[in-house]
Amino acid sequence: MIQRVSRRWRASETALLAGALLFAGAPLAAQSGGPAIVQVQAPGSVQQVVAKLKKMVGQNGMMVMGTLDQGKVLSMTGLHVQTETLFVGNPQVGKKLFSADPGVGLVVPVRVNVYQNAEGRTVVSYLPPSVLLKDYGNPAIDKVAQMLDTKLHKMVTMLGS
Repeated sequence: MIQRVSRRWRASETALLAGALLFAGAPLAAQSGGPAIVQVQAPGSVQQVVAKLKKMVGQNGMMVMGTLDQGKVLSMTGLHVQTETLFVGNPQVGKKLFSADPGVGLVVPVRVNVYQNAEGRTVVSYLPPSVLLKDYGNPAIDKVAQMLDTKLHKMVTMLGS
């Protein structure tokens, strides 16, 4: 009988601990200044801004490696939103990152999301690569991430003008 209670207690204790960590994690991340989402309003429709962004990406030595039309996918559920994500990168830059740590595939290519907000304005948003790549703890990766931050900031700022 004591062993059963002990096992049940361990299971309950583990579940409570897991729940506490799960729910405590979000406020702690927010309090510690978790990733800062960069958001810039851009004139034009989502489609117009995506077209401008694609052009700018090419002009800045990068390429659109893929797209995800989340609005189209979500329309299958009855939700109608305008949002499209571009996966932006450069194979030569990717080579540097993947040579340093193949696990960077979790973060690169960089995701840039263009969407229409609740007020009907078009917004371009992304998480800075330096924030997403810092946990790899590799100076070579950090250097490339800073360069990517600069390029993305330049492009998104120009879109917002």
